[in-house]
Amino acid sequence: MHPRSGFGQDPLLQGERITLRRPRPGDAATFGLLARRSASVYGEFAPPLKSKAQFDEYLQRCRREDFFGFLICRNEDGLILGNINLFHIILLRLRNACVGYFIGAPHNRQGYATEALRLMLRFAFRELKLHRVEASIQPRNTPSITLVRRAGFGREGLSRRYLQIAGRWRDHERWALLAEEWRRVESS
Repeated sequence: MHPRSGFGQDPLLQGERITLRRPRPGDAATFGLLARRSASVYGEFAPPLKSKAQFDEYLQRCRREDFFGFLICRNEDGLILGNINLFHIILLRLRNACVGYFIGAPHNRQGYATEALRLMLRFAFRELKLHRVEASIQPRNTPSITLVRRAGFGREGLSRRYLQIAGRWRDHERWALLAEEWRRVESS
């Protein structure tokens, strides 16, 4: 069974202040501008999709069976605030995926990432019936660590020189949330 079975091509995840929707080719310019405006703030932490070619590559990943990519859009006006992705989805006996996210610098520290992660976890655990969701975060990325910790993730260790970002191999902490832990957090 593929992760997309039963979801068609365009799932929409509605929250109180935001909606997670699938990206479209027409979003490239707006998202690219947001990424460029945010590059100096995030620097070494996230390689933003600044160019149309990078955004087109992202759209291709969003069509894969093991990848759900969403733009984070404000409900009041549809403004694109960032994106969140569930990727490396493996079903069968593992039932695992990784999550990654980006909130544009003008919109950070306003609770949008918290709501986006909550919606994505609900989708991962309720709809996809995953057992585990992981996040890999650079040790100095305090806001991201705070976000996953608040969502109930636990630190599992350090992966040395795990991911190449901006031409350098960077260490990442491994964080994970199990379905039963999520149910406890979600019900409280």
